[in-house]
Amino acid sequence: MLTAATERGTPERSAEAGQRAGLTPMLQHADVWRGIDRLAAKHGLSASGLARRAGLDPTAFNPSKRITREGRPRWPSTESVAKILTVTGESFASFVTLTGAPGSGEGATFTGGKLAGRGAVGKSIPVVALARLASEACFDQSGQPTGSAWGRVNAPGIVDRSAFAIEINGHDFDPVYRDGDLIIASPEAEVRRGDRIVVGTAAGPILLRRVGRQEAEGLYLESPTDNATGSFLKNSEIRWIARVVWASQ
Repeated sequence: MLTAATERGTPERSAEAGQRAGLTPMLQHADVWRGIDRLAAKHGLSASGLARRAGLDPTAFNPSKRITREGRPRWPSTESVAKILTVTGESFASFVTLTGAPGSGEGATFTGGKLAGRGAVGKSIPVVALARLASEACFDQSGQPTGSAWGRVNAPGIVDRSAFAIEINGHDFDPVYRDGDLIIASPEAEVRRGDRIVVGTAAGPILLRRVGRQEAEGLYLESPTDNATGSFLKNSEIRWIARVVWASQ
């Protein structure tokens, strides 16, 4: 368990010391990682986006880094946790509450800017990495998330039950969307000229574009970063559209 941002060593060793001192509840391996995921979601970030904001390796909090090759639990360092608390302005006490560990606040969850006790459920939506959209079938014919590539992320204030999130990878969309940013798209939102949208095409590719012009026969789409390049998609070439309604920037 983590007990103070100034302590060194792994959270596991800090937990033992803290429990002996009677400071905080014992945090298990899953609790600590749950707290990191919830802290990221609370601030509108993915785990990798939070790591990057704290000046850490963007892959430091990836699920693949949480277990060693030998199958043993891998703990985040106390220093890395201290850094993410610093950049988010959170206290250690609030982090412990986010973990949902026994004695931390009865499974508290973050919703709408407040910590709510058990029974209060924050809105969560599907989330997928942009890089996986090109290699996996992540949507069905109607634009609903499907397949094993999806995770979940808290999205307080999002009322569209069909909304989904995409984590930006790479620098193709700089400076509008940067590596690690999270965008939320809503299939129910009305689309207007100038809107940034996610488009499912009949040919298969999933596109992130900006609406340049709407015509009766289809849409003229531009790059979300500029209007230098564009293409026209006929209505018959479009399976579904979801407007980007929020971005973590």
